[in-house]
Amino acid sequence: MFDYIYEWIQNLAFYLILVTAALHAVPGEAYKKYIRFFTGLVLILMILTPILKIFGTEFRVQDFIDRGMEEYRDEIEVEEIEIDW
Repeated sequence: MFDYIYEWIQNLAFYLILVTAALHAVPGEAYKKYIRFFTGLVLILMILTPILKIFGTEFRVQDFIDRGMEEYRDEIEVEEIEIDW
């Protein structure tokens, strides 16, 4: 249990350092708001991971992406069928 918490804190610290480095590497102010928005969403997911794991509803990003891609493939197949008639 403590190993999991320790690893989680390490991941958060590494992520925050990486985000800070990315924000300093961006040359203009225009892109910083987009980077902050995206990294904020990822940070929320990282913080919620242990809470969701406790309740047994662990969020798996890859499963979410796979479901989205399946829906996208289905839409493309329907459009291909409509075009081929």
